[in-house]
Amino acid sequence: MTNDQIQENHVTTGATVWLTGLPSAGKTTIAYELAGRLREEGHRVEVLDGDEIREFISAGLGFTREDRHTNVQRIGFVAELLARNGVLALVPVIAPYADSRDAVRKRHEAHSTPYVEVHVATPVEVCSVRDVKGLYAKQAAGELSGLTGVDDPYEVPESPDLRIESQNQTVQESAASLHTLLTERGLA
Repeated sequence: MTNDQIQENHVTTGATVWLTGLPSAGKTTIAYELAGRLREEGHRVEVLDGDEIREFISAGLGFTREDRHTNVQRIGFVAELLARNGVLALVPVIAPYADSRDAVRKRHEAHSTPYVEVHVATPVEVCSVRDVKGLYAKQAAGELSGLTGVDDPYEVPESPDLRIESQNQTVQESAASLHTLLTERGLA
């Protein structure tokens, strides 16, 4: 792509793309795949990885319902701030509770900031096989409790903007379906 083409394609409207799903569902992998594609097209993109946020912005929070809500609200605030300033904020975060996700959506609506909710709907059986962080193994061994979707609740989004079944397609196909949605909405 030439600089003229990049400039021509550059969209100054930001948006938050919230990818919710179980641990090891593929949220972060899809987000980084999409981010690479969007950057190649000249978009300003940030991935707000849930693990990094917990380390730097939400350090000290536990995994109670209240702490999870606080964590999601902090991430939602940062995402909306970035999106309002022309960045595509890709947010791969479990966010297990519908009311927390709804509060983030309402924050975006209050500022007229585009918000897209994506449910990475990978079944727990597939996630436990992937187990990229070893959480399911630790839970099965009794070393961990409160694992979202196993012994802690995960409230499935009732009507997300997109539902991705990552077990039925490649990472590239998952990212492409999300890219298509963003393009249809004038966000990519």
